[in-house]
Amino acid sequence: MLKELGLPQASIRYDDNFLDSQLAARFFQSLKAEVLWQQEDIFLFGKSIPQPRLTAWYGSEDYCYSGLVMKAQPWSATLLDLKMRAEMATGFSYNSVLLNFYRNGQDSMSWHSDDEAELGPEPAIASVSLGEQRMFHFRHKLNKQLKHRMRLANGSLLVMAGQTQRYWQHQLPKTRRFQSERINLTFRYIFPELGKANR
Repeated sequence: MLKELGLPQASIRYDDNFLDSQLAARFFQSLKAEVLWQQEDIFLFGKSIPQPRLTAWYGSEDYCYSGLVMKAQPWSATLLDLKMRAEMATGFSYNSVLLNFYRNGQDSMSWHSDDEAELGPEPAIASVSLGEQRMFHFRHKLNKQLKHRMRLANGSLLVMAGQTQRYWQHQLPKTRRFQSERINLTFRYIFPELGKANR
């Protein structure tokens, strides 16, 4: 069951047992084999660098972030199954999903907010974790004293909605402690007309 974290100016809920271990393992193996994984380059501080993880984008709409345009691949049966489960658990609808494959503890995600225009003013993002558990960090954009750390378990679901992206950043840092493979899916709803209006 999803439980509210209680962070100010945010709506963040977490369920550490969204999928049982056997179902999570089945989804992990299917996605590892089926997904068209790529290591894309992104532009940071005027330089093109390879992302420290593998990524893929599926759904009905393309997506643009950090100067990278991701072309949508068609939904697979596995992804549609997970999408339906996420929609039932969260009460939100999704038309796209970003997948990240963390090959070991050196793969990571830097500080950011999912606040691109095409996500709308208050995006609802459902994050499903499969495989190795990893630490996940939050920090408030304005009040530097507001921070939160949590462990994302295998088969867990984290939902970030409301004003979360407006006031908070999040990251998945490098680690020497957790070194096995992890797949993360972030389901979201893309409004292409909002993205075009802001370009």
